[in-house]
Amino acid sequence: MTDTLTPVLTDNWDQERSWTLTAYEDRGGYGALKKALGMEPDAIIEAVKESGLRGRGGAGFPTGMKWGFIPQDNPRPKYLVVNADESEPGTCKDIPLMMANPHVLVEGVAISSFAIRAHHAFIYIRGEVLHVIRRVQAAVDEAYRAGHLGKNIHGSGFDLDVVVHAGAGAYICGEETALLEGLEGRRGQPRLRPPFPAVAGLYASPTVINNVESIASVPSIVEHGAHWFASMGTEKSKGFGIFSLSGHVTNPGQFEAPLGITLRELIDLAGGMREGHELKFWTPGGSSTPLLTAEHLDVPLDFEGVGEAGSMLGTRALQIFDETTCVVRAVLRWTEFYKHESCGKCTPCREGTWWLVQTMAALERGEGKESDLELLLDQCDNIFGRSFCALADGAVAPIASSIEFFRDEYLAHLSHGGCPFDPAASAVFPSTTGATAGASR
Repeated sequence: MTDTLTPVLTDNWDQERSWTLTAYEDRGGYGALKKALGMEPDAIIEAVKESGLRGRGGAGFPTGMKWGFIPQDNPRPKYLVVNADESEPGTCKDIPLMMANPHVLVEGVAISSFAIRAHHAFIYIRGEVLHVIRRVQAAVDEAYRAGHLGKNIHGSGFDLDVVVHAGAGAYICGEETALLEGLEGRRGQPRLRPPFPAVAGLYASPTVINNVESIASVPSIVEHGAHWFASMGTEKSKGFGIFSLSGHVTNPGQFEAPLGITLRELIDLAGGMREGHELKFWTPGGSSTPLLTAEHLDVPLDFEGVGEAGSMLGTRALQIFDETTCVVRAVLRWTEFYKHESCGKCTPCREGTWWLVQTMAALERGEGKESDLELLLDQCDNIFGRSFCALADGAVAPIASSIEFFRDEYLAHLSHGGCPFDPAASAVFPSTTGATAGASR
């Protein structure tokens, strides 16, 4: 059993009414803000750089470096935007964080805004999660009343206004420039870059856009120091993160651990695979990342380790599937989601995801021939890297990887004239399940 859990953001989740200001301040909350207000803004940026904090929203870009891109000689206002539009299938860390511990996000917003000299910040939350919007808005209101936000915060001369914005529900608004379009009242569609948001973002002004978990990690870095944060994780992937285990494990949930922990360790923490079953495939970072199999149980879950394995760490949304799952059907369902959520702005995504669904659906029904797999891969090649944003890239990732690891399962659909999958069978596809030997928990 691993002993590497590092509860920081999740440390107070079991506390009674953990979301209130009183509960947060009882555990030292907003102490980091008061400390930060006594520092130079550049010193905070430098501390975040030294900590090695990388974006927790999927891309893994160094947070301090992103802050440093803001041109301070630009006379226009600076803005901080928090991307809380969590909506990818399997991703489920930011919403529970905002529900259980919203004040760590609010404190992070205040410190981050001070560091980049922003006097206005926006928290963009997915519109469907009304309960989360209300929870974060209540925390912002409490912070205003306590003097943690507003005018002359704690006598420092620093002013900050925070707006909680409810999005219109489009998945595409998880893409940072489409999110900016939504904030400005337009249809959520990605912008052509350059210019990049750091130069011309919200209202054509310098803007930093960070994920919820990235901003929520800042108070602990200020409080404990950059070296404390950097002492966890791996050489190039520093710190801790929330790993979301869902699917066919005994106890799915959130596990906060240093980057570099393995899926084997996390499954042990989750009580193992559900009784009598074994791991077949999993996603390391949500449905937009290439699939991995039981062969990858001991891959370090950091940006470099997962990348070397052929996938992406993404949002650390670990969806676990056992041998009762048809991989073709699972990938088809994800592909249907991306087709539906395409904003339609660019042809490779708008047309490409539609054709992916047609080809995948025919294969799932057992129609066509083996050469259709090459057609499907050719479609993926013609889509990947050719769209305005990463939505189309995310749509092709599970398709290509599933054919790589489970080609025989696709062929079995064709030879049987439909899905031959029998959940009651212990080994339906011997040639593909052989890789999972010894993975049973």
